[in-house]
Amino acid sequence: MRLRDRRRWQKPEIVIIPMIDIMFFLLVFFMMSTLYMVNMKTVDVDMPQARHAETQVVVSYVVTMKQDGSLWLEDQPVAEAELLGRAEAERRKNPDFSVVVRADQGLDYGMVIGLLDQFKAHGIVHIGLAADDGGTGNE
Repeated sequence: MRLRDRRRWQKPEIVIIPMIDIMFFLLVFFMMSTLYMVNMKTVDVDMPQARHAETQVVVSYVVTMKQDGSLWLEDQPVAEAELLGRAEAERRKNPDFSVVVRADQGLDYGMVIGLLDQFKAHGIVHIGLAADDGGTGNE
C-alpha cells in the first residue's frame, strides 16, 4: 500500500508570514516593556506638579531631598559632604555633568536653595529641579 505518489513530490517551503508576525509582536513587546524599565531608581517623595515639566533622559545624578531633610542619591541615603565630593569628582571627569534635585513639596524652600548653592560652590552649574507633570497650577 503506497500512500504517496513519487512523481508528485513537492519541495518543502518555509512560510515566512507567521514568522514576521511573531517577530513584530516581540519587537513591540520589548519596546513597550523597556519604556517601563526606564524608571529611575529613586525614593518616593511628594513632588510639586508642573503643567509644563520636561523629561530629560540623560542625567548624571538624581538627588532626592525628603521632607525630613535627608538626602538620597538615587535610592541610597548619602551625607551632604559625601554627595558634594562625589558630584565634584564626576564634574571633573565629565564637563557635561548634570544634577537633578527631586525635593518634597513640603520641604522648606531655604533647604533646597542651600543645596543648590552648595552645588554651585563646587562648580556644578548644570542643575535641574524635578516636578511631576500634569499639575493644576494657576496660569
